[in-house]
Amino acid sequence: MEDRKIVQTFSEDMASRLTGVSVRQLRYWDRDGFFSPSLADDDRRQPFSRLYSFRDIVALKVLNTLRNDANVSLQHLRDTKTKLLALSESLWAETTLYVHNRRVAFVNPKTDVLEEVVSGQALLQIPLQVASDNMRDAVKRLYERDPDSIGRLEKKRNVASNQLVIAGTRIPVANVKAFADAGYSIEKIKAEYPTLTKADIEAAISAKAA
Repeated sequence: MEDRKIVQTFSEDMASRLTGVSVRQLRYWDRDGFFSPSLADDDRRQPFSRLYSFRDIVALKVLNTLRNDANVSLQHLRDTKTKLLALSESLWAETTLYVHNRRVAFVNPKTDVLEEVVSGQALLQIPLQVASDNMRDAVKRLYERDPDSIGRLEKKRNVASNQLVIAGTRIPVANVKAFADAGYSIEKIKAEYPTLTKADIEAAISAKAA
């Protein structure tokens, strides 16, 4: 196996919990073409066929805030979404959104020009860097595990196709074994699965021997 960049992905259930958008709404937006996950299988009937990137869930959180708190129309949000997702990582961190009369505007970091005309009245501001930081905190809380689950293995119905997994996660023991068989050290396996501890990985390797 070659070393590769780790891409963090989220199931639609996790995306719903992190953004406040219901799974039903996420699926409707996907079918409608308003917002489809970055990593999606062509056959949406397959398990885990909708996987969202970190950028996806931050954008969804922002769009949901604009929709519910600022009453921005869905049609206007379509254009807003396109611009949000087109921003590079560095520009994303520098951009603040402004809302007035249900219209969204932002100062383009490339040109320093406000791309929608607004009045001098107080505006709702959503710094995207703050949204990203808040989402990272939410993701961290989502992945927090019960200390009693560390170093244990378990099987749960409808989790990872009923495979044996590391307790408190959806990571199959078979995946950890595959890395071990390929010669990965415990530290390298941990780099692939940052949420796992040394005890988790050792338990998976021991399960192989058993």
